[in-house]
Amino acid sequence: MRLSGRAQRITPFYVMEVAKAAAARTRELADTDRPMIFLNVGEPDFTAPPLVQEAAARAVHGGTTQYTPSLGIMPLRERLSHWYAERFGVDVPARRIVVTAGASAALQLACLTLIDAGDEILMPDPSYPCNRQFVSAAEGRAVLLPTTAADRYQLSADQVAAAWGPNTRGVLLASPSNPTGTSIAPDELRRIHAVVRERGGVLLLDEIYLGLSYDDTFGQSVLALDGAESDVISINSFSKYFHMTGWRLGWMVVPDALVPVIDKLAAHLFICPSTVAQHAALACFEPDSIAEYEHRRNAFKARRDFFVPALAAAGLPVPVVPDGAFYAWADCSEACRRLGVADSWELSFALMEQAHLAVTPGRDFGNADTAMRIRFSTANSMAQLQEAAGRLQALLG
Repeated sequence: MRLSGRAQRITPFYVMEVAKAAAARTRELADTDRPMIFLNVGEPDFTAPPLVQEAAARAVHGGTTQYTPSLGIMPLRERLSHWYAERFGVDVPARRIVVTAGASAALQLACLTLIDAGDEILMPDPSYPCNRQFVSAAEGRAVLLPTTAADRYQLSADQVAAAWGPNTRGVLLASPSNPTGTSIAPDELRRIHAVVRERGGVLLLDEIYLGLSYDDTFGQSVLALDGAESDVISINSFSKYFHMTGWRLGWMVVPDALVPVIDKLAAHLFICPSTVAQHAALACFEPDSIAEYEHRRNAFKARRDFFVPALAAAGLPVPVVPDGAFYAWADCSEACRRLGVADSWELSFALMEQAHLAVTPGRDFGNADTAMRIRFSTANSMAQLQEAAGRLQALLG
């Protein structure tokens, strides 16, 4: 059977190979006292809080399970609008909010709406691999621009201006970022927006982890920028801050002119987001739920504050302390030397076998020194992180 060129252009998701090997090793360790600890998956160990679960049950038992509008139910769009005003002090009309089948659907819809064959989208290296695949699936080309710890692994306005070419359509950034957990400084983001605007492009910002920001310096939405309503798209999700990963519910905020276009595309490609998930998500914004989310955000910060120094003590320094999300982007060059392995790919299998730790090697995230980087997820419980730190110290210390 002949495969499309589009399908063949999509590169492998290498981390899944590690995940498969870790799952197989886990079965072998079923009867041991050192089970596998999974620090490779970016998924909160918390699940949806009680009010959200109860709202989902009411929707199911009440028969509220049929199709909704393609853009999502208006009560949820209005709740999100209110959340932007209350949390970020930004006026985002509900009419510009599109509820989607996860942030992945939002990214796909945005790329299909804006990108033609041959268009280029500038992105930082390292960055989340799936984002560049959405660009590729829309027949565009992701142009990865190397970043360093000195830049907090984020692009600068000067880089964007220098790399902008005749085929450049826009910039796709993430703040906070996966895999680094670092955010773009507000002044730099403002300058990037000015560069994009001068060239008639579009700024897409993945703000999936914005709710899990630990530093007031960075915890503001791109939607607060002057003129953002005309050329900025913000992508967000109920998966991370709201802990609804498997519910597959996200949203995006788009300029008014794009709403009818995205409505048309969404109706054809997805019909609508999950009805049950939408009605459940209404309860995310109840005061008791928000209080629980903030308690959990503080727990994630405490985990970061413990685990990043623990990594450094084990010979896995984190050059930039993450200011959000739940990742640590560690330099593993010394750890590779100590274990006699070539790079983070080999190190990830060594840690799996010798310490029973599943981690994510850097190769999925780009080319900028990623061979000597490992992403650790700190979304696990403190007890698991303490056990993992002890294993790393015993092996590498």
